[in-house]
Amino acid sequence: MSRPTTNLNYQSARFLISAPTLASCPTDSGAEVAFAGRSNAGKSSAINTLTRQKALARTSKTPGRTQLINFFSLGDDTSRRLVDLPGYGFAKVPEKVKLEWQRHLSDYLQRRASLRGLVVVMDVRHPLSEFDQTLLGWADDKHMPVHILLTKADKLKQGAAKAALQQVKNRLREWEDLVSLQLFSSLKGQGVEEAHQRLDGWLLDNHETL
Repeated sequence: MSRPTTNLNYQSARFLISAPTLASCPTDSGAEVAFAGRSNAGKSSAINTLTRQKALARTSKTPGRTQLINFFSLGDDTSRRLVDLPGYGFAKVPEKVKLEWQRHLSDYLQRRASLRGLVVVMDVRHPLSEFDQTLLGWADDKHMPVHILLTKADKLKQGAAKAALQQVKNRLREWEDLVSLQLFSSLKGQGVEEAHQRLDGWLLDNHETL
C-alpha cells in the first residue's frame, strides 16, 4: 500500500445513520473503517478522542447499550466513513439478543465490500478475550487488515504497558501479516497520531483503481 500524501480531517466526522442490520446500512461503496470491542474496553471514548469530539460516539455507564451499527461520515464526504459496531461482552441483555448481535457483526464483517480495515479496541489490562479472538478469526477468513488499540494505557506504568504490548504481539505472531497494534489512551491522548496514520492508509488508499 502506498503511503497517503493527504491527511484526513477526523474532526469533521459527523453522524450519518444507525442501522440495525446489514440491509439497513448505507450504500456499500466508497471506503469505511469499523471499530469493534468489548463493551467496557473504551471503544466510544477512543472514537471520540480520534475525532477530537466529546460525544460523537455515545458513551454509556451501561456497557453494551448500543445495539446498532452507527455510521459517521468525514464531513460532507459520505464516501469515507467511520463505523461504530455494537459492543460485546458484559451487556446485561438476554442471550438471544447477544447471539443476534453476533450474527449481525458476522454479516457485516464478512459481506461489507467497502470495509477497508477493522480497529479492535482492547483494554490493555485484559486483551484478547474470547470474542476478540473470534473477531480476528473473521478478519483472517476475509483477509481483512486489523489494527488493535490497547486502550487505557494510562492505567499502567510505562514499562508495564510496553510489556503488555509485547505480550500481545507475541500471542498474535500467527497473524502478524494481518494485524498491527499500539498503545492508546483516551485520557492522555496517547497514540492518536499513530492511529490516524493507520486510518489514513486504509481510507485514502485508491481502491477504485484496483
